[in-house]
Parts: sequence; structure tokens; C-alpha cells
Amino acid sequence: MSQPIETHSHRAIVIGGGPAGLMAAEVLSAGGISVDVYDAMPSVGRKFLLAGKGGMNITHAEPHDAFVGRYGARADAVKPWVEAFPPAQLREWIHGLGVDTFVGTSGRVFPTDMKAAPLLRAWLHRLREAGVVFHMRHRWTGWRDGALVFDTPDGEATVETAGAATVLALGGASWARLGSDGAWVPLLAACGVDVAPLVPANCGFDADWSDHFAARHAGAPLTTVALALAGGPFRKGQFVVTATGIEGSLVYALSAGIRDRIAQDGQATVLLDLLPDHDPQRVLDEVMRPRGTRSMSSHLQSRLGIKGVKSGLLHECLGKADYADPVKLARALKALPLVLKRPRPIVEAISSAGGVRFEALDGAMLRGLPGVFVAGEMVDWEAPTGGYLLTACFGSGRAAGRAALDWLLNRACRRS
Repeated sequence: MSQPIETHSHRAIVIGGGPAGLMAAEVLSAGGISVDVYDAMPSVGRKFLLAGKGGMNITHAEPHDAFVGRYGARADAVKPWVEAFPPAQLREWIHGLGVDTFVGTSGRVFPTDMKAAPLLRAWLHRLREAGVVFHMRHRWTGWRDGALVFDTPDGEATVETAGAATVLALGGASWARLGSDGAWVPLLAACGVDVAPLVPANCGFDADWSDHFAARHAGAPLTTVALALAGGPFRKGQFVVTATGIEGSLVYALSAGIRDRIAQDGQATVLLDLLPDHDPQRVLDEVMRPRGTRSMSSHLQSRLGIKGVKSGLLHECLGKADYADPVKLARALKALPLVLKRPRPIVEAISSAGGVRFEALDGAMLRGLPGVFVAGEMVDWEAPTGGYLLTACFGSGRAAGRAALDWLLNRACRRS
């Protein structure tokens, strides 16, 4: 039998202990609301901590319009979150937790010690001091007779929601082992909520390499290259060749377009510039330069530094006739076509796209479910890595917390 959990008046329930859920809890608590946070994992912020292992990239210092443009097709919807809690204000908030930040050479913003754990510890301490109560190992399984139902180590538990606001911040479906498993999708769909399918974002892609190429070059980095989705502009950066395809920061920056092109056409062609610091005429001149008895591979290495994985890619992706044609070879060095077949599984992705469509929301509240708000990655938006994901999660959490607080206060006013 379900065990009811004691509840209070003027209260809010936050389900999900990632950045969006914690930010919603902070806003509600600061507004004088009793807040309980429920999370399926033994501790909160697990994906946040994982993101900080390689250096906690918290936001980005680029100009506002460029920053907002990183959210692609959903830029207009995400813009209010960013404007209400812009990167500069986010940095001030972090400083208020006793954590300093700095702007790296790329414009990315990091905590001075590059770690997520001190920031999370300070934040949780402040939330607990404000009276926020955390309930761990509580996996939400839906509603029953208006009450929230949770699976817990002690069996099923229910939480009455009469008069309460509920904020759902359950994440997407990447890194399921850290809690974001997308199990909420059928629960909301059963309530008539319009949910776009969850798909991988900031992910790698399969290229179906030959066994020979994969055995020789899996794990090899490609630095100082540029990549473009066929028909689009080139972006300079770096990525890694994997046993099955490609992944890395430059690939992630283009992943939304690549993924959507594969969904539309069954595959996507990206163009790889192996020599982005050389103009096409220089490349052609060097390829055409007399090479005597040297092989073309030796010639390319001597004149243009093409060796290792770059040389391997030329052989993998060009036919023998094109490789033997100096003009076509020079063209390929500046725009080598790589055919990508499918995104890697969503559980491997850094983040996910899809989720509750903005059209299913009134502000942050679900239409048809009064008092239920959503925040974070479970909403249908996406962003590249570089601090944009976290900035939007923080901003959407604040927006949901503010909306839930206003809803509770308006209800109180109507009752008085």
C-alpha cells in the first residue's frame, strides 16, 4: 500500500535535482514557499558533476545576439530565459556562492578551479539553509487520483498536490545512468501533453569506415580542421575519428543539422577541410608541383603536412581515380566529403533534443495540467556545448520557479 508523505500549505514540489530543478527550488524558496525536491538518484546533480569532470564550462561571454543564436530554431523561445538571467548575471550568482570564475581564450566561462563539485556543494548548502528538503531515491511514476506517485526503497509513496505547485525538471534521455532516462515521456503523453520524440544532440555519428581504416585510425584526433554540412558554412575546430565514425566539439556544433539531414535523407554528407589555413590556390599549386619519383602520399606529406589520419581519410573517402587527379585531389583536401549514416545512440549523447513542445505550454505551465510546470532539458530545445546548455537550464529553471511562485501567490490572493 502506498504511504502518504506529509504535506504543507503554500508549498511546491520539484521533481528532478539537476540545475533547472535546483534553480526552480531556489526561486520558490526565496519567495517564501515550502519546497520539497524529489530525485530518483542517491544524490542530486550527477550529470552536472559529470559535465564538470573535464572543466566546468558554465556559460559563454560572447555578445548577446550571437549567444541567443546558438539555440537555432528555438532561439526565440529560449531568448526570454537568457535575457532574464544572462551570462553576466549567472556569473554574479556563482560568485555569490563563493566561487570565482574566469573567461577563457575561447570566450567560455569556467569556475576558477575548473570544478563543478565546490559550486554544487555551496549551492546545496544554501538551499538546505533556506529550508529546501531533499528526498532521494524517489523515482516519479506518475499521478494517481491527483497525487504524485513515487517508487522508493521503502515501497510506493504518494504526495498530495492539492494547492501545491509541481515543477518537473526531469532532463532528457542522455546519460540515463545518471538519472535522465526519458521515462517521463509516456507519463506526460498519457495526459495529452504534446511531446516531441527525444533524439540525440551533441553526439557523434557513424560513418561505416572500412575495417582497415578503423583499425589504423580509431582514436586519432583531427586538429586544425574545418567542417561543414553540405550547403552550409565551414566551422573551424577539432574532432576525433572513432571506430565507427566521428565525434568531438566540432561535430557537436553541427550535430543538429547533421541529425536532421539524416532523418530527412537517410544520410548526411559533411565536407572536411583538412587545410583550413591554406587557400585553395595554394593547395592546388602544392599538389601540382613536380614530385619526381615520390609517391603522392609522400608528396602531400612533404608539401602540405598531410599524413596519418588525414592521409588515411583521403584514401578512405576518395576513389582511386580522384586521388590520381591533381585537381580533384586538391579540391578534396579543402572539401573532403564524409558520408554519415546515423547518430550514435542517445544514451551516449551529451544532451538530447525533443521533449515538451513550447506550443504545449502557457509560459512554463503545461496546458491542461494547472499548477504543473516544466523546466530544463525536458523542454523541446537544444544547444551546442560551450556553456549554452547550462545557461538555458539555469534560465528555464528560474522561469519555471517564477511562474510557479506567481501561480501560488495568485491562488492565495484569490482565496483571501
